[in-house]
Amino acid sequence: MANTKAILIDITKCIGCRNCEQACKQIHGFPPETEAKLSTMAFTVVEERGDRFVRRMCMHCQDPACASACLVGALQKTANGPVIYDASKCIGCRYCLVACPFNVPKYEWTKLVPYVKKCDMCAARQAQGQPPACVEACPVQASISGTREEILDEAERRILGDSKYVRHIYGSEEAGGTSVFFISDVPFEKLGFVAAPKQPMPVLTASALSDGPTVILVGGALLSGVYWITQRRAEVALAEAREKSEKERS
Repeated sequence: MANTKAILIDITKCIGCRNCEQACKQIHGFPPETEAKLSTMAFTVVEERGDRFVRRMCMHCQDPACASACLVGALQKTANGPVIYDASKCIGCRYCLVACPFNVPKYEWTKLVPYVKKCDMCAARQAQGQPPACVEACPVQASISGTREEILDEAERRILGDSKYVRHIYGSEEAGGTSVFFISDVPFEKLGFVAAPKQPMPVLTASALSDGPTVILVGGALLSGVYWITQRRAEVALAEAREKSEKERS
């Protein structure tokens, strides 16, 4: 996957203009209202964390847990990089919501025929040689795109060339690696980033369930994957209940 596409988000450069949010909403035909968190009508959002602005979006994992959990192949990782969703295959099981370590996929609770919604990294635009809309809209190049190799090289160049940066590229190891990367001058845990396991989630859970001897040999790592999924299941169930309650009240 030498030509896999990727995005680099440099938190030190973001000015909080939210042009990325609006570009994403415009291309998808969503209402322009600013939203505080990812939703079925907001595939990227800019959060204020102290005096820093942090963009959130699908991480487009190299080995996506959402696709692994999908029973019918409605989610898949493309050779070009984006993790895309085929609504015509979806059966509404919502296992992808539970599996995602970054809490990205959202469900259309209020629709008569609900679907899962998430960023597809502007797969159609990238197939035509265009950058993602959010990247194109950034006036200060806080977000840039290119091949995964180019993006990782640029992230490393910035980190090694300026002592202000935290010495880690978020997304280079998390969940087995992603196609969206962040660099920052503030520790990621202080900006609300998830401390995802380094191993791909499908590897952890599949091994734990299918290979008894392997479980015994590497039980600690495998159980951490199962524990993560269990915790995520509880968190998602609670979030779903809260979201449904808020919809009913409104």
